[in-house]
Amino acid sequence: MAAPMELSCWGGDWGLPSLHPESLTVMAYAKFSGAPLTVNTINSSWRAPKGDVPVLISKDVVISQPARILNFLRKQKYNADYELSAKQGADTLAYIALLEEKLLPALLHTFWVEAENYCSVTKPWFASRIPFPLSLYLPGKMSREALNRILLTRGGPPLYSLTEVEAQIYRDAKECLNLLSKRLGTSQFFFGDTPTTLDAFVFGFLAPIYKVCFPRVQLQEHLKQLPNLCRFCDDVLTCYFRLTVSGHSPAGQDTADANLQKLTQLVNKESNLIEKMDDNLRKSPQHPPRKLTTLKLAAGGEESSPLNRLSP
Repeated sequence: MAAPMELSCWGGDWGLPSLHPESLTVMAYAKFSGAPLTVNTINSSWRAPKGDVPVLISKDVVISQPARILNFLRKQKYNADYELSAKQGADTLAYIALLEEKLLPALLHTFWVEAENYCSVTKPWFASRIPFPLSLYLPGKMSREALNRILLTRGGPPLYSLTEVEAQIYRDAKECLNLLSKRLGTSQFFFGDTPTTLDAFVFGFLAPIYKVCFPRVQLQEHLKQLPNLCRFCDDVLTCYFRLTVSGHSPAGQDTADANLQKLTQLVNKESNLIEKMDDNLRKSPQHPPRKLTTLKLAAGGEESSPLNRLSP
């Protein structure tokens, strides 16, 4: 009997099982190959065993990164590519490299760097799912990491300014979408009637762009001009995640949006309360500081307050 396998990943919304592209890729591949994964939704990447998401756990084996997780699943006889030829296998690697080079930077920018999207959608969504006080810090950390990742690959000569980088990554992303649309054509999946690794990666990258409701949607608008790619995302959601084209499970329609709205309202109320408390403190009468009793030092020459025992 195969060892049980658990996948730790970010949760979903807008009719998606996860908003995280890498998590979506692994979840889709598991569906395509029949791998029996138990999915555990986390509320902070720091709670993952290796600090990375997604993470697969099987007995004492802990694996992160989609490529490594998929290789592990293949070794466990869950292979979605067993019917592919050598050429199709080479094409798969080439298109995955294309996705990571051309589409991923624009995807990261849309979620984490574009100011209006980040402030109105990404930050509230993640903050509402991360416990306090990490909710005040972790979304900003993730935004900075996304920007650094973009600049690391695209910020060198001849693109020096952020504006030039942004223009280039969106041009590249739209070109990538056009190539994917041409490659898919009228087929249900990229190599015929059966989904493979390439379909899992394409779905993981496209579905968040397609489904999440952002105020700035230039990449989404371009994707929606390619109906075969939109149909591809809808088919995967409908056939493998039992979701309707509108993006909800039949039994729980509108529940996800309602929960997000409630959580976002709660975050906004907490922010307003903190602002009011700060305002009241500024308006309160100021008293001279009280003279504190000098604290005695411990035998080692350092004050033994609990604060000194905290790690940096």
